[in-house]
Amino acid sequence: MFNNRAEALALALPAAVFAGVVFLVPVILLLSEGFRSADSWTLSAYSNFFSEPLNRTVFLRTLRLGATVTVVAAVIGYAAAYAIVSLPPGAKGRMIGLVVLPLMISPVARTYAWIVILGRTGIVNQALMAVGLSDEPFRILFTETAVFIGLLQLFLPLMIISLVSALENLPRDAVPAARVLGANWFQVFWKIILPLTREGLVVGGTLVFTGSMTAYITPAILGGSKVLMLETLLYQQVTVANNFVAASVIAFILIVMSFAANILLKRIATARNKT
Repeated sequence: MFNNRAEALALALPAAVFAGVVFLVPVILLLSEGFRSADSWTLSAYSNFFSEPLNRTVFLRTLRLGATVTVVAAVIGYAAAYAIVSLPPGAKGRMIGLVVLPLMISPVARTYAWIVILGRTGIVNQALMAVGLSDEPFRILFTETAVFIGLLQLFLPLMIISLVSALENLPRDAVPAARVLGANWFQVFWKIILPLTREGLVVGGTLVFTGSMTAYITPAILGGSKVLMLETLLYQQVTVANNFVAASVIAFILIVMSFAANILLKRIATARNKT
């Protein structure tokens, strides 16, 4: 298409410069706030951030919820994806459409729907009291459980889509052959399905974990001020406290955790494949 590589690079240069100016430069300036002091570069902003008990609690809560949502999404995603790829072509297309459908709805609307479901007069509490499991409504909203449910529902389709794509490339005779040789379903999954679909798991896990770590609407609505996470704390530091240094620290932590999750998932997948 091009006579040489230089022509292709020359055509791509304007887009690269534009992306660098409007995206990379502002991000670098924001992140640099956490490393600058009056006359030098320092890590004092990070030590000050982690010296606060509240910040440590929020950091650990965010990490715990992100990891939990990712693990549960992987478990559910594998079961759903395997069921989908086993369907006939027509039914498979309809099921994938149902999985993708929630992604077309605003996260705000999807999150507010959980208030109706999980509220004191919501469907869940009414069902529990109707069957006699509780005499009074449970407090589900503004808890970590509510945030977990909202994040899982929000990002589970991304995991399912990634695993469906990976399972589509799985050799059709691999699972039947393993079953004929006497392997149970756990052995089939652990020794065949998981190693051969590790790339889909890495992609889906990265999307779910990163999304859970950086989502703002769901934790803000379902968790409120009682279940702070790093993204809601970041919003408070900017809009309420006007503390851009702390906001820079939180943003850098979120970026590092997202990259670390991707690297960790890749290493786990590679190590599992070698064994």
